Amino acid sequence: MEPPEIIESIYAIASTSLNVTSIEDEAIAERVSFVCNCLANRAGVRLLMSCMLAKVHVPTVDPRCPYTEIGGRRSFSGRAYDERFIGPFISKYRLPCNSTTAFLTPTLRNHDAPLTLKVELIGRPRELYKYTVEILDCVSKGSIAAETVLVDAMRLLCRMRDENQLRMASLLGAIAGSVDSLPLSSEAIVTLLKQHLACKNSSRLPVLIVAAAYESAASQFGEVHLPLLSHNAADFQTGSLGDLEICLAGEDSIVTSYEMKLKTVTKDDIDLAVTKIARSKVKLDNYLFITTDRIDPDVVDYAAAFYEQTGGTEIAVLDCIGFIRHFLHFFHRVRGDFVDAYQAMLLLEPDSAVSQSLKEAFLALRKAAETDE
Repeated sequence: MEPPEIIESIYAIASTSLNVTSIEDEAIAERVSFVCNCLANRAGVRLLMSCMLAKVHVPTVDPRCPYTEIGGRRSFSGRAYDERFIGPFISKYRLPCNSTTAFLTPTLRNHDAPLTLKVELIGRPRELYKYTVEILDCVSKGSIAAETVLVDAMRLLCRMRDENQLRMASLLGAIAGSVDSLPLSSEAIVTLLKQHLACKNSSRLPVLIVAAAYESAASQFGEVHLPLLSHNAADFQTGSLGDLEICLAGEDSIVTSYEMKLKTVTKDDIDLAVTKIARSKVKLDNYLFITTDRIDPDVVDYAAAFYEQTGGTEIAVLDCIGFIRHFLHFFHRVRGDFVDAYQAMLLLEPDSAVSQSLKEAFLALRKAAETDE
């Protein structure tokens, strides 16, 4: 069988027994469980599945050799299996894994030697890579079949996905069942967003906040945002000017670019923006920094000084909460639409950009705010 058929057949087996492991060796079962359930780093589970799939597909390969640079008949391209087969499969069944290959992570991308027990992969948590290598070693020595490991990995991912969906459905149901007569006030929404931004790993949220503002007031703005780019994609890779790009309705030329920062904007940031504007073929009206940190008045003045040099592009630094507070009061009648748009965008984000816990946190915070109101 070819890899897509192998994955589908293993998924069919795994989905029928979500609560029972097929691994008899307790130590191996515990390691597979740790790797699959490790929320701090999702690269391990994609590495494990890619190597297991390769071993099932071509039994003569060594699962510890997922780099063609190693050479010999026992090596293979783990990245190819990951990107061509594991990635699309994860997307199809909405499994809780990163949307990008494990082999481009700092720990794995510059590696070109067999993943043996003698090799210590530098990454966090250290147990994740230690256990993954130990599983690969067990499969290589024949202590357990690659198919058995892959079935159990699929089982654990399916169970996590289903549990996540149940919690989300419960939270969404609680919000939908609200009988409040009034929508949240603008200031209550600002408080809600402050609380959400205060959660861990919230770097994607400012992009969604500004995008939701444009989404909810598109008819008043006459401007729309372009589709959001991947959270981890660098501007030089995508060709974009910033994290969020705005066009006039019905046109495709960018008029405003937003760059989001969770730290203080510096003069170096301004210089880089000026360089990007100069290199771009687009005539921007605004290049705006949105920050959740303090704003340095000297940097604000420095940015404003480039108006003539850029041929009419204004560069400014705005406070994220201040921006959305003004928006909500200025477009007061669409404040409910804003909250709904933000929630919809939030839930559509892959878990690698906005974690499941961060999504659940917003729903819980919104329910609490609406109940208080």
